[in-house]
Amino acid sequence: MVIRVAELPDPHDGGHALVIGDIADNCLVRIHSRCLYGDALQSDDCDCGNELGLAMDLIQDEGSGVLVYLEQEGRGAGLIGKAMGLRTTEQFGLDTYASYARLGLPSDSRKYVAAAQLLSDLGLTRIRLLTNSPAKIAAVESADIRVSVEPLVTRPKSERARRYLDAQREHHKLPSE
Repeated sequence: MVIRVAELPDPHDGGHALVIGDIADNCLVRIHSRCLYGDALQSDDCDCGNELGLAMDLIQDEGSGVLVYLEQEGRGAGLIGKAMGLRTTEQFGLDTYASYARLGLPSDSRKYVAAAQLLSDLGLTRIRLLTNSPAKIAAVESADIRVSVEPLVTRPKSERARRYLDAQREHHKLPSE
């Protein structure tokens, strides 16, 4: 299986894409924001690492797809902002959205325009997007790419992760499981 790497040079919402195998319309795509805590350290504060692992398994099982890995740590707040948010969450028993507000940080400053443009530049006109995020769906559709949503359902590793997912569902107005 051939893997190509493409760079997204956007200064705020950039990153890289792994183009796995020979992609074609209707391939699986995951747009993933970097999460050092979840992706690399296997933290139980979120579901990021589980979602990344599941998405990669699904793409590899199909033999092709795209992983867009964006440098958007902490919903765009950066690693230090995220660490401060997690500490505030622990100190005051808040969810991360309320913690960010308490710290004067935007709840989510990520944009997905660069990721959507990259998918368009790859020649894709329709994809199966592995996501639970309405913002990612909207960004890809605004690039004139038809989206079939394939939700990523993972099991929370802890009660903390369950609370994080509940807050995320409430913030995005997603249905509960």
